[in-house]
Amino acid sequence: MPTKSENEVRVTEEDVISLMDVFTRVPPLMLKMVVNGNMNVVKSFESQIREYRINLTEEELLKIEKVMNMTVPELQEILKKAYNETGQKQLKILANPKSENFIRENLKELRMIIFP
Repeated sequence: MPTKSENEVRVTEEDVISLMDVFTRVPPLMLKMVVNGNMNVVKSFESQIREYRINLTEEELLKIEKVMNMTVPELQEILKKAYNETGQKQLKILANPKSENFIRENLKELRMIIFP
């Protein structure tokens, strides 16, 4: 069976939210402190991420890659829509333009772990 290319994979808001799942598990106040401090949270979870990566399907990896290739403002627009649907405060924090650098830096770190 031929494999799909990144261009053929459709990414939904749910896919982006699932990638941000680790952030939505964190209490909003704590997330706000981490974002404001522009902390590298990916490094703290590196071993779990590597373990998680082993179990991903090719399609899941393509979706992750597609999300990682989006601009941060594009991701934040999706997060904003997801916040409007769910009311999850963590999504609102991540959708805030002030979170752009935090997201960019953590995605860059995540890319090095998932796609070495």
